[in-house]
Amino acid sequence: MVKQNRKIKYNTTNSGSSIDRGYIGHQSAKMMKKSKVIEKRIEKSIEQKSNLLNNIDRNDTLKMTPSENRKNSFIMADNLQIQYDGKSIFNKVSFEVNNGDRIAIIGKNGIGKSSMLKLLIRNEILYTGSLKIANDLKISYVSQKTDSLNGTLKKFAIQNQINESIFKAMLSKMGISNFEFENDIKQMSEGQKKKILIAKSFSESANIYIWDEPLNYIDILTRIQIEESILKYKPTIIFVEHDETFLKNVATKVIHLNNY
Repeated sequence: MVKQNRKIKYNTTNSGSSIDRGYIGHQSAKMMKKSKVIEKRIEKSIEQKSNLLNNIDRNDTLKMTPSENRKNSFIMADNLQIQYDGKSIFNKVSFEVNNGDRIAIIGKNGIGKSSMLKLLIRNEILYTGSLKIANDLKISYVSQKTDSLNGTLKKFAIQNQINESIFKAMLSKMGISNFEFENDIKQMSEGQKKKILIAKSFSESANIYIWDEPLNYIDILTRIQIEESILKYKPTIIFVEHDETFLKNVATKVIHLNNY
């Protein structure tokens, strides 16, 4: 006669009853496997909830504090052309930047869009025509390049005379972890470096924001945050950007640079 239990199986031999150890081992393995599956499900659930909370936090609008200026006209250009080696690199352009304008500069690669922005932040660039920039204009600039960045975020904030707490809060909303705050910026990814430049600009109170391809290497969620912030706080801004959706949603004016 064989007596069987759901958890333990017995064999009857001439010497009496003995435990079927193979059966027990099989059941233990099944229980272990089931336990690991449950554990993975729990871990995945925690991860999903953590990501959800992170996304909720990052969906907070990035705050901008544009500085008021009594002047309505910030920049005036008439028949402006940038010169390289004595030659004009694009057709003459005339434009005016007024308080509240959001102006996109567009044109093919290499035509001088970045040079135009550098001229507007008062870099020494040869040009012909007329350019007038208000003397007391506070400008916040985001460069296209990130290769000069180095040191910790704390050092960067001190060097650029921005509020460290506000600056780091911006970065946190854009998905940079607190664990990365002590890292050398030079070792960070291009996306992280660009976020640092954008967070710096957001932390500055300026009359006009001049940004050179701000969305380079930037993830979709941060792009949405940047766009929503611009539409909410309505800063005066001149920018170069290839993202057509961003251009369509943000720009109120467009400056076309064409071949000379």
